[in-house]
Amino acid sequence: MKWFVYIVRGKDDSLYTGITTNISRRIREHNNKTGAKSLKGKLPVKLVYQEEYTNQREAAERERNIKSWTRKYKLKLILNNKGNL
Repeated sequence: MKWFVYIVRGKDDSLYTGITTNISRRIREHNNKTGAKSLKGKLPVKLVYQEEYTNQREAAERERNIKSWTRKYKLKLILNNKGNL
């Protein structure tokens, strides 16, 4: 099963990083207010970055790694991979 690490941008320009097996479903969940509580008041969100992994463990490790970064570093990652969505 494929796993994805993704970053979405909220209407307030905030960034949220997560993992899922289905990105389109997860974005829909976030925008339908059934996603992460930390996005409350920041909807709608837009997908700005994604990476694919072959297992949940690797995806979760990468998610933790990205979540530890500063906003500046996350933006650099997003900008350097703009055409990969």
